[in-house]
Amino acid sequence: MVTIPVALRRLVIQRAADRCEYCCLSQAGQAATFHIDHITPVVAGGTTTVNNLALACVSCSLRKAARQLVEDPETGEKVPIFNPRQQVWIEHFRWNGVQVVGLTATGRATINALNMNRAIILTIRAEEEFLGRHPPS
Repeated sequence: MVTIPVALRRLVIQRAADRCEYCCLSQAGQAATFHIDHITPVVAGGTTTVNNLALACVSCSLRKAARQLVEDPETGEKVPIFNPRQQVWIEHFRWNGVQVVGLTATGRATINALNMNRAIILTIRAEEEFLGRHPPS
């Protein structure tokens, strides 16, 4: 396990505005502490630097694991998983109420791989919407 210095951890959380950089879930109101994710996994040569780290909810972090390529459910092709340091969220995803919709192969594949529209997360997003925390601004 890689130790992430406290100052670097704080910077990543602040940059992400305390939201998962994959599914945009707010840390506020969640029982589990979000993970600091290595976008390019350490096992693949990823470094513990600000440009390779993202804030990820537990679900996205565990589902992403060390994967870098995921399958587009429409084409079956392997494509890179969404990279929040190199790509812009709104270019790959959009909101349809509480559901995330993929606009590109990377968006579709990331949604599928991270199971971003499973029933429990839709319920959580509906509650977040009621509390004024969804959709993210």
